[in-house]
Amino acid sequence: QVQLVESGGGLVQPGGSLRLACVTSGSIYRFFAMGWYRQAPGKQRELVAAVTVSTGTTKYADSVKGRFTISTDNTKNTVYLQMNSQKPEDTAVYYCTAGGTWVLGDYWGQGTQVTVSS
Repeated sequence: QVQLVESGGGLVQPGGSLRLACVTSGSIYRFFAMGWYRQAPGKQRELVAAVTVSTGTTKYADSVKGRFTISTDNTKNTVYLQMNSQKPEDTAVYYCTAGGTWVLGDYWGQGTQVTVSS
């Protein structure tokens, strides 16, 4: 059974940084890609960033380009999301996901809350 376990959420001030981590049970190479979605209250879930496991190719939502960085440590079966220069509109529940295509969504973590507020 595939499990994705997130960590690293919390409260941060505008302009601050957080790093999310998501570790998967078993080998990360089972997946074509891993990534992060987020869902703010009253809004649809949106793709924030994704990365292919074998080649490290990345893609980002326009709203986070230049501020967020997604990466993997394949030796630790872990994907990270480094979030810098955070804005109040980044406030959401962030979900780790993995799958066989860029759409991801085959597997989901439980979500971690990120709140950007002064």
